Amino acid sequence: MDTLVSTTSAGVPVTLRKLYFVRFAFAAVWAALLLATADTLGPPSVTLLLIYPLFDVAAAVVDVRAARAHGGAAAALYTNIAISSLAAVGLAVAATSGIPAVLRIWGAWAIASGIVQLVAGAVRRHLGGQWAMIISGAISTLAGASFFASAQSDDPTLSNLAGYALLGGVFFLVSAVRLNQAVRRNA
Repeated sequence: MDTLVSTTSAGVPVTLRKLYFVRFAFAAVWAALLLATADTLGPPSVTLLLIYPLFDVAAAVVDVRAARAHGGAAAALYTNIAISSLAAVGLAVAATSGIPAVLRIWGAWAIASGIVQLVAGAVRRHLGGQWAMIISGAISTLAGASFFASAQSDDPTLSNLAGYALLGGVFFLVSAVRLNQAVRRNA
């Protein structure tokens, strides 16, 4: 399992801390914008739906570079890049079929990426601040199942995705703060 994500250099926690702060800010802004457009599946909401997994891809690329620069093998991060890329394509297609289809694709993405996040957090737990990522991965997996269920409701909405993103952002913030404490202890 240690070959999944091996990050032992001091530079990795610093990079992760900065990345996690950015991910929190992005999630907060994204959630607010999606809430404003969540009632319909129009160009603004579709754009936001596509931006989210693409941002996830970009964040994973930054994470991979940090892990690779310090000798880490980042299989979980590469898996996340593939899953999020597929999610963006799936969401683009699903958006032409309506909100229930979007919720199903988002649910599948949440389940798959949640499992990857849980594994990556568990492997990185020695860095500190990863317990929030482990919990977030588990919650993401459960939330994915709830998105499938909400797709069957009489009046499906995208607003639950905003709450999901915001909660994920809060977990990134907690991890960033915990990593900050770990960096200070090891400095």
